[in-house]
Formats: sequence, structure tokens, C-alpha cells
Amino acid sequence: MGAIFEPFLYIIGLLVDIYFKIVVVQVVIYWLIHFKVLEPSNKYAQKTVELLDKATTPVYKKIGEKIPPVSGIDFSPFILLLGLLFLSRLVMRLSLMTM
Repeated sequence: MGAIFEPFLYIIGLLVDIYFKIVVVQVVIYWLIHFKVLEPSNKYAQKTVELLDKATTPVYKKIGEKIPPVSGIDFSPFILLLGLLFLSRLVMRLSLMTM
């Protein structure tokens, strides 16, 4: 019975890992732009930020509804990363249990 769920858990774990990396890349790019290491007028940076925003903005909005920014600092990416880390560990434990 457990072997039936193993591929699904693998796919879920893979998707969580990919989304985690998307959020990390987005945070790093925003830092690079903020500290003027990367120019915001760079067309590749603009396109990358646009794509990453499309992938993360809906989730950030949901988190922001529950936990608003504190002193102008949005903790949504940090909270999302913690949630994804928790979900990744949960999927890993479940996959070990199915073996």
C-alpha cells in the first residue's frame, strides 16, 4: 500500500523544493537590486523579477492577509520559506514511512 504513494510524495517533494528555490532566488535578486549590485533597468533582471513575481505574489498576498508587514518590513518570503521547509520535512518523513 505504501509503495503506491511513493511517486506522489516524490513529486510533491520535488515541487516544494523547486518553489523553495524560486523564493530564494527572488529574495537574492531583490537584495542585489536594493544594494545596487544589479541595475533595475537591466532587461534580463526585469524579466526575471516579473516571472518570479507571478509565481510568488499570490502566496505572499495570502500570507500578508494573516500577518501584515511590521514597520514596513514584509516577512511573507521568510514565513513562506519556513512553511516550505516544514512541508519538505513532512513529505520526507512520510516517504520514509512508506518504505
